[in-house]
Amino acid sequence: MGLPLDSRVSNPCPWVIEKNLIAPECVTDSCFLLFTRFIEKDDLSRFMRKEQVEKLLAFFPGAKETGKIRKLFFKIWLENVHLERKSVIRAFKDTKTCIDTLDKLGSALFLVLIIILGLLLTGLLTTPVQIFISSQLLLLEFIFGNAAKDLLEAIVFVCAKHPFDVGDRCDVDGVEMEVAVKNILTTVFLTNDGEKKTYPNSVLASKPISNFNRSPPLSESVEFKVDFSASDESLGALKDKIQTYLDRNPNHWHPDPSVVAKEILDGDHLKMVLHVTPTMNFLNARERAARRSDLVLELKKILEELHLKVARASSVINLSQTAIGSHYCARF
Repeated sequence: MGLPLDSRVSNPCPWVIEKNLIAPECVTDSCFLLFTRFIEKDDLSRFMRKEQVEKLLAFFPGAKETGKIRKLFFKIWLENVHLERKSVIRAFKDTKTCIDTLDKLGSALFLVLIIILGLLLTGLLTTPVQIFISSQLLLLEFIFGNAAKDLLEAIVFVCAKHPFDVGDRCDVDGVEMEVAVKNILTTVFLTNDGEKKTYPNSVLASKPISNFNRSPPLSESVEFKVDFSASDESLGALKDKIQTYLDRNPNHWHPDPSVVAKEILDGDHLKMVLHVTPTMNFLNARERAARRSDLVLELKKILEELHLKVARASSVINLSQTAIGSHYCARF
């Protein structure tokens, strides 16, 4: 499981670190990265301002209190920043390709207009020439009419709507995919199992698309059942243990859970719902799945410790991403 740290490209600290660690005059000062398990606050102060150091320490668990960063955490955090930079570079590259294509199309249209204006000014645009040009345009419209319509829709989709960038994780037709390549006419997605899917942009323009990268923190909900005879003390202890678990994992979850009784089932069970908010967005599918799994297993452990009867053998614990309405099930 990867490090649950939020490394944003907009944060200036990674750029400062990279610039200074590779500078020749700082090579000897940065050798501590190779021989120690921790990076101390004083080491960072050699090439960063005090406010930058404080901002950087906040990204790592326990670093703000101890003034030390574990080398492993620091390494994985820099790797995440590097991956995000690569994603930004790919996005700029694809955007440049789209702009170049639009420039060529615009140049072709401008050339046609110049030719027509030249014929008008020279008086060569006689009636037979007009009939000939009109017939050719009708023929081109008959052959390439649908293609031109798809091209126009694709240009509007890519340049005006712009619902995603390269590297974003999106939900299209209920399938979570990562944007791999974005062109004027098509977009290539990668599924979680590595399969490549190509969609025409004119088709995507008519589909609802969920973009996890541009969404605010999405909530997770876990549905479970307890026996109707469960006491108020047991339910209170359940909430306390869940709160304790979230407090132990401040880099995974915000400490604001909500446990509510949803409904009574068959007169002998209470249907409960746990709502939690992760600290990360849903861009990293593998990390999200690992955190969700830990949460479900911890809830199962708490229910067993408190002797709260979950549903009978035929029942399930449903874990759903409330923001997009997809449901996940784990049997116990």
